[in-house]
Amino acid sequence: MRSYRPRYASITAGSFCTLSSVPSASTLPSFSTVTRLFSRRTRTYDRFIRCMLYPQGLRAFLRRSPLLRSGLAILDAGCGTGALTLALRRALADRALTVRLFHGFDLTPAMLEHLRTRLGAQAIGDVELRQADVLRLDTLPPEWNGYDLIVSASMLEYVPRERLAEALSGLRARLNPDGRFVLFITRRSWLMRPLIGRWWRSNLYTAAEVQDALVQAGFGTVAFHSFPPLFQHLDAWGHIAEAGI
Repeated sequence: MRSYRPRYASITAGSFCTLSSVPSASTLPSFSTVTRLFSRRTRTYDRFIRCMLYPQGLRAFLRRSPLLRSGLAILDAGCGTGALTLALRRALADRALTVRLFHGFDLTPAMLEHLRTRLGAQAIGDVELRQADVLRLDTLPPEWNGYDLIVSASMLEYVPRERLAEALSGLRARLNPDGRFVLFITRRSWLMRPLIGRWWRSNLYTAAEVQDALVQAGFGTVAFHSFPPLFQHLDAWGHIAEAGI
């Protein structure tokens, strides 16, 4: 059995359906199509990830993370319906930690509205949300900068492959010098091709591809982690990469 103990690849910068291939750049949806896709499937997506115990796995991972401390400025890039936002909030609460500020953005208005409803239902009023494209971060308020922690889950798969490093670079630029970026992204595998690549029209990545993109984006260190033991099935879904400047 695979241990939870983080496995590091540190570097220094100088339903199962018939198998199908990973979507090519020409068949992946445009960002406007992504917005329509997730507007139609907002609740379906929420049910899908809950069925996979994805939110619980995120929370369990974050509860053990040494990156969490009081006073953090946090950005959730591609917050969607709030799986990572709420998992992070709950992990902080579990450890009696408070944040300095918590921001989140997403491309899809329907996703943001769903998350606002969930935050309101839980009386969470300190998470500020905006609509934005990860490739157009200049549309965010100028004060959305200098973060201690930026997290992103299941969003960067929808950036064109040839622009992944560009998107990552834009996020890196918003970290403070000691900040960390934690990425949850879908693994390229025979299982994820039909389940995520085909059904959710997503790019899929190997660990080497993720690492290369992070290095190209200007990150100086990259480490890969695993989900905790009760949620190790999620390692079959994707990678957890932690990167620092």
